[in-house]
Amino acid sequence: MMTERQEQILDFIRLFQREKGVPPSSREIQRKFRLSSQSTVIGHLRALANKGQIEQLAGRTWGLRASAVQAQLFEMPVYGSIPAGLPAMQEQTPDETLSVDPSVFGVRRAGPHRMWALRVRGDSMVDAHILDGDLVVFERREPREGDIIAALVDETTTTLKRFVQMKGRPVLRAANKRYRDIVPERLESQGVLVGLIRRGVATLG
Repeated sequence: MMTERQEQILDFIRLFQREKGVPPSSREIQRKFRLSSQSTVIGHLRALANKGQIEQLAGRTWGLRASAVQAQLFEMPVYGSIPAGLPAMQEQTPDETLSVDPSVFGVRRAGPHRMWALRVRGDSMVDAHILDGDLVVFERREPREGDIIAALVDETTTTLKRFVQMKGRPVLRAANKRYRDIVPERLESQGVLVGLIRRGVATLG
């Protein structure tokens, strides 16, 4: 079992290799996590190697083989669209899949029922930099106040809004002053936004 710090270092190595094609140096890891010494970094790397997560590659760097990096890709399903406006009845059906590295969005364990994307329709979230046509990426987990969620309203309608609490009641709030708050009788969060994809550019939520 890995420690929290080891999981963080492993995620950093995976993302670094995906973006740059080579693993980070021990000094880059030291700077990233503000570790006190190189020996501390090497200790974490050796522990990860002993647990079968990384190995020492040519040039004395520690990382994942290219095949292992490729194996981190997840076929993320894209389910139609979600209104970023007034709620509307929407039956979600699979539309396409995208190959992504879940760690880019801070998701450690991806699965078709845990991580997915929807295409945005409407302008109610423009002040949160979510535009019509964007793909919004979700993780299934309990929302915290301030999270943007895919919301099922009163068991019949869906919408993309920010989750807030007012006087102990859940409220869905747009990021556009033209739209009023929605105060549902019943609210189910279907997923919490962890990032978006716009014209080939992925950004974190």
